[in-house]
Amino acid sequence: MSMDINYELYKVFYHVVISLSFSEASKQLFISQSAVSQSVKLLEKKLGSTLFIRSTKQVQLTPEGEILLRYIEPAINLIKRGEAQLMKSNILGCKQLRIGVSDMICRYFLIHYLNQFHKKYPSVHIKITNQASTKCVDLLETGQVDLIVINYPNSLLPEKIKSITIHIFQDVFIASQKYYPELMDKTISLKELLNYPILMLDRQSTTSEFLQHLFQQHQLELVPEIELGRNDLLIDLANIGFGIAFVPDYCLNSTKGLFQLHITEPLPTRKLVIAHNAYLPLSKAAKTFIQSFS
Repeated sequence: MSMDINYELYKVFYHVVISLSFSEASKQLFISQSAVSQSVKLLEKKLGSTLFIRSTKQVQLTPEGEILLRYIEPAINLIKRGEAQLMKSNILGCKQLRIGVSDMICRYFLIHYLNQFHKKYPSVHIKITNQASTKCVDLLETGQVDLIVINYPNSLLPEKIKSITIHIFQDVFIASQKYYPELMDKTISLKELLNYPILMLDRQSTTSEFLQHLFQQHQLELVPEIELGRNDLLIDLANIGFGIAFVPDYCLNSTKGLFQLHITEPLPTRKLVIAHNAYLPLSKAAKTFIQSFS
């Protein structure tokens, strides 16, 4: 059966132990000697054990007191270490920053900002959880991360999530110069594009959701040849002629041997946003990271 005992009673017990004096413990705790004595008596009453042998010169621990000390001492020291670490955190900005982000956004866009932030604040521990943009919303809602960096629009983003635009980008269709040379200087419609194998992200991604919606707006049914979970694999398969890949333009720095198709219909731009729960306070580290995009 657990006991509801105030931590302060254990604190008084510990200070009496290390000083072996009620009067000295009262000085360390800035309370009266009578208050120290009353606290020890109350603790003994609650535990049903005598903890000290009292004499005129000093006090000594009973066997029961020795047992209690074996558990109280490491607990008190652990609390002290926690307090010291927290004070150090407030002084040095040494906090944890938890970010949810997809592999694609992390690799092709966020890595630069993470590098700059880490160089400037090396004491901040950064934890990155990789999930698709749609899954990142779940991470944020369940409190597993402080911030998420996702593609927008995102149909799963609730009103309580505050988003800040950090980049505007354009999605593009890319193909291999070697395997699709006839398309290099040609403007092609979305309908004509359906005659070719389309490579795209799986249906859990906001990019897939966006592309499907784009074709539906033109009364076209998109049936992809291949669906994958990572853009770098789409780029690799496009490079060896598996088909035409649909990727954000910020991935184009690794598309050697590929070219961007000219599409008749204008493709709307999208955003990268950094989002957090508007109803929860942001840590200093999270606020500073957000400010690095301004």
